[in-house]
Amino acid sequence: MGTKISRMYMPLAVAATLAMALSACSGGTGGGTEGGGGGAASENLDARGPITYVQGKDNSEVIRPLVDKWNAAHPNETVTFKEQTDKADQQHDDLVQRFQAKNGDYDVASVDVVWTAEFAAKGWLQPLKDKMAIDTTGFLPATVEAATYKDTLYAAPQTSDGGILYYRKDLVATPPTTWEEMLAMCPIAKEKGIDCYAGQFAQYEGLTVNVAEAINTAGGTIVDKDGKATVDTAEAKAGMTNLVQAYKDGNIPKQAVTYQEEQGRISFEEGKLMFLRNWPYVYNLAKSEGSSTVKDTFGIAPLPGKDGPGASTLGGHSLAISVDSKYKATAKDFTAFMITEETQKFYATQGSLAPVMESLYTDAELVAKLPYLPVLLTSIQNAVPRPVTPFYPAVTLAIQQNSFAAISGTKSVDQAMTDMQAAIAAAGSK
Repeated sequence: MGTKISRMYMPLAVAATLAMALSACSGGTGGGTEGGGGGAASENLDARGPITYVQGKDNSEVIRPLVDKWNAAHPNETVTFKEQTDKADQQHDDLVQRFQAKNGDYDVASVDVVWTAEFAAKGWLQPLKDKMAIDTTGFLPATVEAATYKDTLYAAPQTSDGGILYYRKDLVATPPTTWEEMLAMCPIAKEKGIDCYAGQFAQYEGLTVNVAEAINTAGGTIVDKDGKATVDTAEAKAGMTNLVQAYKDGNIPKQAVTYQEEQGRISFEEGKLMFLRNWPYVYNLAKSEGSSTVKDTFGIAPLPGKDGPGASTLGGHSLAISVDSKYKATAKDFTAFMITEETQKFYATQGSLAPVMESLYTDAELVAKLPYLPVLLTSIQNAVPRPVTPFYPAVTLAIQQNSFAAISGTKSVDQAMTDMQAAIAAAGSK
């Protein structure tokens, strides 16, 4: 696959990595009761007609061919594709404004995995149960969990994602399986005059992703099943300490606190970094870009953990039906069409998008085209969604601010986690 297509993996894989602060103040009551939109959830269930599907920018030309295929087969239930920008915060706010208006303009929407709880709690999404149930048999459990709020499915998993470890196989014969093993290899990088390990440590959503992986890998959690803060624990502190100590020791380079996805990728491709935590989109770029110096010298592995694969943070998107859609029968059928096995194969081959159907990760044809799939499967099987809470924008801000302070040394780990605990608790009490 060409560079243009594989580059487009990043906006979908890390849609939540862009500013979420705006969404904290763009909400509203939205109308309807939590978890079902009140009476609206029982309306228009059998109605059919033209609908609108909305998602972020389709630069890799994945969506338009699918919409054309649907429309050719359903001339009386045509789908209009409303294309948003490629900025996740703008996508989020556009959905908020439309859902708040309750006019049903957006029938089916692609939602980031971290938006589902927020939108469901405000009564904006149609519960996918009973007559509106969507079959998720064979889907990766983590993708279904991320689309579920209070034991009800509110969105249909569409694409997934997980973090993987890129490493220099010319310098390290066998990839590390634990965090300690990886750090023990850092003297090799020092001998070669390069940096050891980097992820995404700038103060943005990517930091939440990396910190969540560190905390979950160490056996901690950020919130419990009820959304209550749980970061003021020994396990959560241990995970945070792993990052803080590696930064202090120089195993994570000083400039890494400015790294988002692309800065780390470029450093790795330039041969300046031995280990990189990033998303699968990097694979094709590192193999194909003319500026890459590691085309034949890098390998991929699951993220290192405590005593085996680490807990990746789940990425991806799901399809949600507006509770105010006028044509929900059509919306449901179109949603089902957009997650079939055939469609998921098209997502993977055309757009480098990770499938949500587990069997596709061992599909010989797909693996030949996307060699990272078996590693990605291990990542997603060990993945943990970011906090499932309707207050996510405030929660991620609390994580970013306090973890950045801990890593950069302006707060101790104990103080950072105490402050993070208080801020997450405050977010849930508003």
